[in-house]
Amino acid sequence: MKNRIYIYFLVGFLMLLVACGTSKSMHHRPDITNYNTEKPSVIKQSDSVFISGKNSFSKNKQGLWELYVEGDPLEIGLTTGALSDSLLKKQQQIFFSRIEDIIPSKFQQALLRSFLKWYNRKLYQNVPNEYQTEIYGVSQYTSHNFDNIANQYQLSLYLHAAHDIGHALQDLALVGCSSFAAWGEKSEDGNLILGRNFDFYVNEAFAENKIVAFINPKEGHPFMMVTWPGMVGAVSGMNKEGLTITINAGKSEIPLTAKTPISILTREILQYAKNIDEAIAIAKKRKVFVSESIMIGSAQDNKAILIEVSPEKLGVFDVPNSSQLICSNHFQSETYKNDKRNESQIINSHSKYRFERMQELFVANPRINPKVASEILRNKEGLQNIALGYGNEKALNQLMAHHGVIFKPKEKLVWVSSNPYQLGEFVCYNLDSVFKNPKSGSIISFQEKNLNIAKDPFLGTNAFKNYKKFRIEDQKMDSYLKNKTEVPLDFIQDYQSLNPDYWVVYYKAGLYFYQKKNFLFAQENFKKALTKEITTVPDKEAIEKYLKKIKRKLQ
Repeated sequence: MKNRIYIYFLVGFLMLLVACGTSKSMHHRPDITNYNTEKPSVIKQSDSVFISGKNSFSKNKQGLWELYVEGDPLEIGLTTGALSDSLLKKQQQIFFSRIEDIIPSKFQQALLRSFLKWYNRKLYQNVPNEYQTEIYGVSQYTSHNFDNIANQYQLSLYLHAAHDIGHALQDLALVGCSSFAAWGEKSEDGNLILGRNFDFYVNEAFAENKIVAFINPKEGHPFMMVTWPGMVGAVSGMNKEGLTITINAGKSEIPLTAKTPISILTREILQYAKNIDEAIAIAKKRKVFVSESIMIGSAQDNKAILIEVSPEKLGVFDVPNSSQLICSNHFQSETYKNDKRNESQIINSHSKYRFERMQELFVANPRINPKVASEILRNKEGLQNIALGYGNEKALNQLMAHHGVIFKPKEKLVWVSSNPYQLGEFVCYNLDSVFKNPKSGSIISFQEKNLNIAKDPFLGTNAFKNYKKFRIEDQKMDSYLKNKTEVPLDFIQDYQSLNPDYWVVYYKAGLYFYQKKNFLFAQENFKKALTKEITTVPDKEAIEKYLKKIKRKLQ
């Protein structure tokens, strides 16, 4: 459920922490001999405006942080760290505040340490020195509160593999990211348009400080990406050549050692590729250790394709004579046609359902433009517009996304959602304007305000108010179940009334009554859950097993 959605990311991060203290690569540092190591000075104009030469970091009225930074890798790293200093430390604390929730047992931590002490021994060998150097620069501004676990650089480097290693070793619940592209007859003006939801949830605090970063490197193409403090890798981005990247997790095998983190590979593509062929060539150079779909959009090619990577193979999904591309969390290329893990993902997860919902919405919207794209990303209903309950992972809008983003590559336009989730105003940026001769000591005018997309009207409804309250009550329900404490009957009734179409509210009530040996009430709630749209096949099978147990107990 919701609190599991991105749990593997945190578990992976914490696994790395307990491992890093004994890693053989503990003393590795990137080669920075040819770089100027002097730390930049920063002028703080206010709590939300920071300037360092031509570089700047400021918070806009929609709550998004906008970063502009240029230079060589170390300059970019040091300047980014200096400008975002306080947010960087805060973001670290958010991760560490979850340690007890994720791995509370000291014994389990010891076991993990024994297993993983060698796991990341070769990580640094698979990250280009350019990005190690940038990570090193940023790390000089991270907190010293965690030096007993690892030094600043090692901690920052391992964070970039947290997604991958948690994904590979835990595979608890794949993130339900959804993405699409349209061009030719499916696009309103014939030009390529792409949209994506990055359904990444740690907690509410983590998503508070989203950064729209504009990077102007000495080598490669200037580019933008949506990120968070301390993150050098790319999960959603577009470069000045009109090449875009987004990533969707796939079903992974368990590798024997860490290799190139997906976000580092996609950062390299974003910085150095200007078309589809160049993106594929870069992807083929790197060995990854999880499975991921990388959607590449290209203004030069006026189309999009998928590069599907895994530890063992790489496939390219490119449908000839098509004018649309849809991606959820399973592979589509011939390379993975008979892949057992991928087949299991299609059958058992919510990936196929979301894929079919996007297809349905594409039929209902024959010509995609930025406004239509935002409506698709914000869609909360299921197939044939059925009510899924708010927060259901079968929805395109699961009400937990870190960000939504829309790209128009030929026009160099990008729209980034503001809080909450992808419901806030989509803020438009023009890359040509951003990278046009910035002046020292000034804030770049980032937004194309007349092109912004208004916030979702759902924000003003009672349904959204109830959903916010539901999230709080759902945590209480989890606590009741975990501690096996008594729950007032009116609490369960109120809890279910806040999100009545969501199967989870009946499932958890069923679990509570089952714990209390009130099997008739448990049976009633489990049966009610089965009338709703249940997220995955394993979830449905778990409920059916409880009903079989109850039937035996009542006989």
